[in-house]
Amino acid sequence: MPHMTAFARNQWYVAAYSHEVGRELLGRTILGETLVLYRTAQEGTPVVLHDRCVHRRYPLSEAPTRLDGDRIVCGYHGFTYDTTGTCVYVPGQKRVPRTARVASYPVVEQDSLIWVWIGDPALADPQGIPRARHLDSPGWVTVRGMEPIDCDYGLLVDNLLDLSHETYLHGGYIGTPEVAETPITTEVDEGAGIVRVSRHMDDAECPPFYARSTGIKGRITRWQDIEYHAPCLYLLHSRIAPAGVLPEADGSDPNGFHTEITYAITPSGDGKVYDFWAVSRDWATDDAEVTEFLRGNNHTVVMQDVTALDLLQKTLGTERTGYQELSINIDTGGLAARRILARLVEQGEKPVEKVQ
Repeated sequence: MPHMTAFARNQWYVAAYSHEVGRELLGRTILGETLVLYRTAQEGTPVVLHDRCVHRRYPLSEAPTRLDGDRIVCGYHGFTYDTTGTCVYVPGQKRVPRTARVASYPVVEQDSLIWVWIGDPALADPQGIPRARHLDSPGWVTVRGMEPIDCDYGLLVDNLLDLSHETYLHGGYIGTPEVAETPITTEVDEGAGIVRVSRHMDDAECPPFYARSTGIKGRITRWQDIEYHAPCLYLLHSRIAPAGVLPEADGSDPNGFHTEITYAITPSGDGKVYDFWAVSRDWATDDAEVTEFLRGNNHTVVMQDVTALDLLQKTLGTERTGYQELSINIDTGGLAARRILARLVEQGEKPVEKVQ
């Protein structure tokens, strides 16, 4: 078996997009915990419970299990649970056993994402959830999706923090020679659990992803500024503009096209990860053709990663014990992320800001 990145349990993870959770029961597995998600009828508040009936372990996310008001009625024997996971009805007797309850999990809906806390509920502080405001801010349009990948979630973190693979894996879409040729700068805030990796290209080929969506002809300046908030949220602040055109002295950028690329990296279980992806833009926001082009193009790019990471996981599973991995400068961000993830697992608690 390949090495598996351990799970940091006392952390917030994205379980779903807001639009996925409604009055239909939705099943997800996070850190090996099976979950069922739904919304209350009146307030529309998201609820997250353990997805196994306490009686015979029937999955509560599967038909014919159904909602009766805000209560879940198990489709096997009718055990009924309220929003706290307390069983309020069992068939054939008045007394409900004291142990008849399923776990409920802290849940926060923010920036069109449903965040869930799998660890100790007493440590669940919503203030610790990183923001991705562009996902539902006015003036931004977002395309999004989710792909499950059969790989260790650490491999996806590696993949996203080293964008030089764009040149080779995603050539003809987002990759150009300059991405791999341009050195990176890396900043690590160990205390906050944040890794920043930047690559600024002053004279680069315009990849088809942007040439066809922005209409820019010729060479471009292209900036990629990554911000990874361990363990779950990855933000790529992307800017392109015609070559030679730099932002104004006050930081305004009238000639630039800004794109926010967001990934939520949620481990499902050992060797399985949910790859939530979104592309948000503040330009051509009323152009449906651009929206559909970006949706299709980015889905293709994501599937190229899915195929590669599925293959890499299988390959690592056949390696002899003690094989040596080689790392170079482009891996600095990924290696820092591995250190931070290992520390979060060891601490078993949220990252603590350094005292300045």
